[in-house]
Amino acid sequence: MWVITYLRKLRYPREVLRSRLKRFQDRLKSAGIDAAMIRVKSTFTYFTGTKWLRPAMLVPAEGDPTIFAAKGEEGELRERAWVEDVVTFTEGGELMGKVAGLIRERKYRVVGLEYGIERDAYILFYEMFKRLNPRVEVKDISEIVAELRMVKDQHELRAIREAGKAAAKVMEEVAKIIRPGISETEIAAEAYYHAYRLGAEEPHVHVVAGPKPRVHAEPFRDNVVTEGSAVTVVLGIDRDHYYANMTRTFIVGGSGEGERALKCVREAYERAVELTGPGTRPADVMKALDSVYGKHGFLSNRVVGYLHGVGLQVEEPPITTIVPQHRFMKLVPGMAVALIHAPLLVEGVGQVKHEDTFIVTEHGLEPVTTRGTGE
Repeated sequence: MWVITYLRKLRYPREVLRSRLKRFQDRLKSAGIDAAMIRVKSTFTYFTGTKWLRPAMLVPAEGDPTIFAAKGEEGELRERAWVEDVVTFTEGGELMGKVAGLIRERKYRVVGLEYGIERDAYILFYEMFKRLNPRVEVKDISEIVAELRMVKDQHELRAIREAGKAAAKVMEEVAKIIRPGISETEIAAEAYYHAYRLGAEEPHVHVVAGPKPRVHAEPFRDNVVTEGSAVTVVLGIDRDHYYANMTRTFIVGGSGEGERALKCVREAYERAVELTGPGTRPADVMKALDSVYGKHGFLSNRVVGYLHGVGLQVEEPPITTIVPQHRFMKLVPGMAVALIHAPLLVEGVGQVKHEDTFIVTEHGLEPVTTRGTGE
């Protein structure tokens, strides 16, 4: 009889991952939730220590979780995750049937689902789950998960710091090729090339070449750099599944309006760094930044919000540009945040932005990405 053994490829200590799950289970019990169905990739990564496309994991309020994997891929998954109970399936219908069967068998009455904001958090999963489990009450666990993930442990911060070093190196290389006539996709290709060479596994790159501004845009092959306009490069570079976020704007060939906008953004950036730290409410900083934008004549060009969290996603709670309530949340030590997230959108110039990742400490901010490139 053959005995299959698995060489573990855990990137984080098993006890750390189990501790995260235990805190989550305690929160589920306090909320009266019997179990949670995890379908959001970043949350699956948080609890298992590995990313996995289209993840599925059932977490009871007490006891060990169950992972569902496509038949044939369970070997690799077992090597990368600490969870022992892995159930296989051959197609989506079988997966949903096995999940529903386990819920009925264990007599769960209240099950949590995360209404996530990332790409694989499809509403289709939610609707299918409700149809297959008509007697189960479904509760949103997004806030529970966000609260757990917002404050990072030493292992998460180590990964974010390493990602920050890589992001700075990628930006330095990208800056060398920006010139009139080069396309957004060519710039993105250069960034992806260096990111993967430096060990990133799922980098994200946005490029906006003016003069027509766009917010956080995926690159177009037929948008090219022109004289006198802005080129903004946004990087999300990962290390062991955690990200650092960095953005630089380059004014190509000189532009009075572009240089004026960039001066405004840099002044706002310095003011934001000065005012942000433990206990800060983003809404208070936003008021101070508006005075900077107003002084330079760009108040009507700015996108509202200035900060977002960074971790297993390039952009995660708190997200002040998307969720107004997050503007009143106080920052605490252990958070990783990116600022200034919100750009200026200037017709005839393009998008103008300057952004770095920082770790909130007891005494202020620790820079994660360098501040020199593009200045």
